[in-house]
Amino acid sequence: MSENSSIYAQSGVDTAAGDLAVELMKSAVARTQGPEVLGGVGGFAGLFDASALLGYRRPLLASSTDGVGTKVAIAQAIDKHDTIGQDLVAMVVDDIVVVGAKPLFMTDYIACGKLVPQRIADIVRGIAAACEATGTALVGGETAEHPGLLGPDEYDVAGAATGVVEADRMLSPERVQDGDVVLAMAASGLHSNGFSLVRHILAERGVGYHDHSAELGASYGEALLTPTALYTSPLLRVLEDPSLDGAIHVLSHVTGGGIAANLARVLPVGSWVELDRASWSPLPVFRHLADLGGHSLDSLEGAWNLGIGMFAVVSADRAAQVATALTAEGLETWVAGTVSTASRDFDGFEQGAKGVDGGAVRLVGSYSA
Repeated sequence: MSENSSIYAQSGVDTAAGDLAVELMKSAVARTQGPEVLGGVGGFAGLFDASALLGYRRPLLASSTDGVGTKVAIAQAIDKHDTIGQDLVAMVVDDIVVVGAKPLFMTDYIACGKLVPQRIADIVRGIAAACEATGTALVGGETAEHPGLLGPDEYDVAGAATGVVEADRMLSPERVQDGDVVLAMAASGLHSNGFSLVRHILAERGVGYHDHSAELGASYGEALLTPTALYTSPLLRVLEDPSLDGAIHVLSHVTGGGIAANLARVLPVGSWVELDRASWSPLPVFRHLADLGGHSLDSLEGAWNLGIGMFAVVSADRAAQVATALTAEGLETWVAGTVSTASRDFDGFEQGAKGVDGGAVRLVGSYSA
């Protein structure tokens, strides 16, 4: 270690630990990179050869950025860091596929109080594995030590990705028609939203993350760290199936804001959907947490996905065919509602979300047991 590095280490920043973390993660990152990636790990900027885009008639670049939220607090509490990376990729890349785009590359950022090489390597290996599963090149990243701002065992993660879609194949509300069928795709669990409420419920009941839950068949920490499902690759394969060309009109990723709001934001103004709660049964993790907190499932629809990770709005005449294709790709799929453009009162509906003046959605009926 140089004298300058030693002086920096006295302030709490260990550059040698950062170098070791990079060495531990290099092979995992390399597996995400094809010949389009130039320069390897460690450069000031990641380089991606975009000459493949010359084959597009009108390529539109899609970008997304996100984090994992307070789910990282649970990973830190039980010292398990190998699933958070998949959560990050899912939250970023599965937003890109919503417009029909294929992800090209991603970068990540990890801020920590103390750089522990193995911990950082576990996180990045998870990111790399999920990037590999979604066909996304991990072209770079940054790990920053913030002693005094974050505790020694604290960290946060964020990422950004870029994808591409042919302009005339972009999914958008303009494609949605009266009578379209809304297909729901199953979630793997809580995914990466609503964890502030989860943590509040457990704290109120004095439940620790290491405590075993008979209802969940694992410790609370392990059950809550179930990684977010990855939808990108199976959805792209269905979108690229010639026999289903044009059948999917829009997709919606059910993340922050809950079920109704996320579907409403991809529907055209004036359209509406009533989602039938009886079409699915919320996962045990949702039922158990709701019971612990003394909440009804209905009251949690704006905080948790309750078992739906993604929606597809599809043409009515090919809905069964799309559902079969999604199921064959490993995505449990069911009919949850139908789009209507008939005039009606929207009292009790969620209309648009996150600044988008979209359609209207509400949930009706009772959940399946």
